[in-house]
Amino acid sequence: MKTYLSPQAITLPVNLPLIYRRSLLLLILSLIGYVVTAQELVFKNAQLESGVAGADGAVYRFSNIRNGGTPTIDALVTINGRSNALVSLSSLDLSNTGHDKAFQPQVSYNNSNTPAGTSDWWLEFGIAFVQSGSTTRVNVDSFKLTALDIDGNGDKINEWASFYSNKSFLLENNSVLVATNISEMVDGVSTIVGKKFDGPVQNYSNIDTGATNVMVTNFFQGVNTFRMRVGGHSTGANGAADRMYSFWFKSFSYQSPVQYTLPLVLLDFNATVANKKAVLNWVTGMEKALSHFVVERSVNGIDYTDAGMIFANGNSNVKMPYSYADALPANAKGVIYYRLKMVDLDGKFQRSTVKLIRIGDAPKTLTIAAYPNPVTTELRISLPESWQNKKVTLNIFSSNGQLVKQVVASRASQTETVNVADITNGLYIVKATDGTEIATERIVKTK
Repeated sequence: MKTYLSPQAITLPVNLPLIYRRSLLLLILSLIGYVVTAQELVFKNAQLESGVAGADGAVYRFSNIRNGGTPTIDALVTINGRSNALVSLSSLDLSNTGHDKAFQPQVSYNNSNTPAGTSDWWLEFGIAFVQSGSTTRVNVDSFKLTALDIDGNGDKINEWASFYSNKSFLLENNSVLVATNISEMVDGVSTIVGKKFDGPVQNYSNIDTGATNVMVTNFFQGVNTFRMRVGGHSTGANGAADRMYSFWFKSFSYQSPVQYTLPLVLLDFNATVANKKAVLNWVTGMEKALSHFVVERSVNGIDYTDAGMIFANGNSNVKMPYSYADALPANAKGVIYYRLKMVDLDGKFQRSTVKLIRIGDAPKTLTIAAYPNPVTTELRISLPESWQNKKVTLNIFSSNGQLVKQVVASRASQTETVNVADITNGLYIVKATDGTEIATERIVKTK
């Protein structure tokens, strides 16, 4: 059956009686495919549909997830992948705790034991809505998904969850969740495609729907499939890395809710060094009631101060370029972090991903500097000055010459970041190229 993804304007004869026009509209929708409006979706009693339980590619079916109404729909939940082999699915949907109607996966890292140092892990699910008993996709006109109790264990571990293709999200005004953008390469452009929500290390008792400061409600519209990740972060050895998550497909009452709309305006953002200045360039697409940008700077990646402000165009349907040059102190050395705070006319704001530059000892010849080395999770690679703003490909090879990771920066910053948490420990070669020149560096990956 054809799926009607984006309804176009349908003109009906205005002189028909109302009841006939309604009947004709329903007939048209039945011919072009189902469009479903869902107020609450119930995830209970999943059955393994195909694949090996708990393994990548495994598909589970939640039957009759729509709480009343027609047509009846199922949800197919697929394990899309995980950060590394240390991540395992303890249970797809816990039913002996939390909330029976919620989707409640339990994910473990390294048999529930985090090692010394920092660790970050995740497991990704793909959720597709289908006609009951089939694999034919069905569009859900709108639904809400609330992540409950995104917290920690009280010592070194915190949970996080990320959502893709959500149109907007709602947080409590005093939320302790940290929301950051998720960017992916779309048609060669770094594009914001979703939102990640990091919880605190603090532990909140029970899966409490009243604990709104560790909850987020996501709004989806006109989709038949979407992705979500559940994960955790640790800052040291701990034995509580078997984490439960609870996702209830409905909304809840917040005391002082603040709603944010996606997609965000930022299409591209990079940072380069030129003439003893950090040069920040970014491009927006669909600006709507955007007031201004605040350029935020940090020397430790944690504490940020305002470096400057740029007024936005405000409203635009075309790409709008912006630039800001930040003068660097003459004796400055090391890494400087930059991010953008995008402020709407009503005072709401969102932040960009973080970009880094390295000064003082940054390579000026045709070499790259990879650090920290040894590395555990995030590898930073400083590039030659002549490569900045060019398309740069970063390849990581194992000691036996096997390609284990590739990252392509369409407009390279002075320093690019590569997540290596998912590769095994050992010796690797980083090979960087702008298409004409090549530079390499050896790194050691450790836990």
